[in-house]
Amino acid sequence: MTRDRFLALTLPERAKWLYFNGQLVTSIRYYRHKVNLYLLGKVYVEVFYNHQKDMVDQIELLDLSSKRMNFYADQIKLPGDILR
Repeated sequence: MTRDRFLALTLPERAKWLYFNGQLVTSIRYYRHKVNLYLLGKVYVEVFYNHQKDMVDQIELLDLSSKRMNFYADQIKLPGDILR
């Protein structure tokens, strides 16, 4: 599965693909969300779960410029090639 093909999937399709093919790495709290970080092949994917709505709001590729990177860095060591 390429990045473009993954992003072309609907939210339920992304969730199903991650469930069967992804590996949960860690979870963080970010504002109103619990964000689960998954490894899908060599790609990191974030799943945003909104507790107030009791639903997944979005499933996106990890944004390396996001402030959330600081939260992940405190919990796990991401491989150096992720920054390329």
